[in-house]
Amino acid sequence: MVTHLVFDGVADGPLGVGLDVMSTAARLLRSGLVMAPVPERALRQCVVSVDGRPVRTGAGRTLPVDGALSARGLREGDVLALPGLGAATESQVAGLLQRPDISRGVEFLTRAARKRVVLAASCSATFVLAASGALDGRQATTTWWLSGAFARRFAGVTLRADRMVVDAGSVLTAGSAFAHADLMLAIVARTASPALAHLVARYLVLDERTSQSRYMVTEHLRSSDPSVRELEAFVLANIERQVSIQQMARATATSPRTLARRVEDALGTTPHRFAQRLRISRAVHLLETTRDSVESIAARVGYADAAAFRRVFRRETGEAPRAKRTGSLRSRAGEVTRRARGDGGGAERSR
Repeated sequence: MVTHLVFDGVADGPLGVGLDVMSTAARLLRSGLVMAPVPERALRQCVVSVDGRPVRTGAGRTLPVDGALSARGLREGDVLALPGLGAATESQVAGLLQRPDISRGVEFLTRAARKRVVLAASCSATFVLAASGALDGRQATTTWWLSGAFARRFAGVTLRADRMVVDAGSVLTAGSAFAHADLMLAIVARTASPALAHLVARYLVLDERTSQSRYMVTEHLRSSDPSVRELEAFVLANIERQVSIQQMARATATSPRTLARRVEDALGTTPHRFAQRLRISRAVHLLETTRDSVESIAARVGYADAAAFRRVFRRETGEAPRAKRTGSLRSRAGEVTRRARGDGGGAERSR
């Protein structure tokens, strides 16, 4: 049984896609396309609020629910899933966690964890889950642009901000907004069957994604701390060579320990991983805009070993360098074709 717990401000899209993933899984299982011994209860779902009253979504729509949050309806192994709540800044998250309805939800999550209910959350709802203590001592992810705020608020959680989904046993977390789709696929794989989850992804045309890194906007991440901006400038100025933490610290007029703390506070990662993201971001740009070989691009972003570059690239983007280039070329070819036909507006305007 999957119970979707919603609050005022719930993101419409992620909730909708979560419901669609589960209903599609149930339909495909009934069709016999996947032969798996799945208990009927595993793919049932309902939507609840803390008091059983309708909630107002982030888009301003009134959303009726199936009932009130209740421990009586939850069994061991059931899933309680929280879609994102539309909080886009650290101050909005702080306000969110002070709301009475959220406080009631946090208290319930604490009790549900003791009943061995599987808890899952995506985007800003990961803050609600973390506030319950369910993530203490575990790995988790969150929406990438709030990773620094998450790391500061929940020091007892090992943050993996680059990951799309983190499965930490009885709790699962996912990244930004529509990472909720990835979260629900992970839930289908766990409660029903991996083969069924894969089939759902194919029917709903959902890509299998492991990393948020390709979606991170560096300009947003760097804005919160001068040391991060200085570090970024230093790495980009030395993009063709690897730099040590000692060199990074000297460039930012800090000690290695201070720099590590500041980067962790701002970005939820290490200086080394941040530098890798910058290098891979430059590599993506070169793959999409030049015909240089992968080996040449690897050298231009500081990797003498092309094999090591490929490993880091796949970890950070979720795909191989050549696949990234092929996808970009296919996308541009499609755009040229649409424009030639007038579908993209370019040919239309020239007439």
